[in-house]
Amino acid sequence: MAQGRSSSSRRKSSGRRKSSGRRYGKAAGKTVASAMRRRKRGTLKSGKGGGKGGRVKSRKQAIAIGLSEARKKGAKVPAKKAV
Repeated sequence: MAQGRSSSSRRKSSGRRKSSGRRYGKAAGKTVASAMRRRKRGTLKSGKGGGKGGRVKSRKQAIAIGLSEARKKGAKVPAKKAV
């Protein structure tokens, strides 16, 4: 036999199908990028509006704020994971 493989040697997928396409939409990426720029400039703040809350220094926190803002705008972003 040549190098042909039988169908039984293929990897079987689990019951759930993998969704194709992007997990995050383009608009979500732009919102996160904007939050990262504001963090670099020192204008990104945590907490509710009104100028209160401390300056964000953490990269991870800046990403989380950007995703949260994207969710509020209605961009394609997966739901928050329950902890």
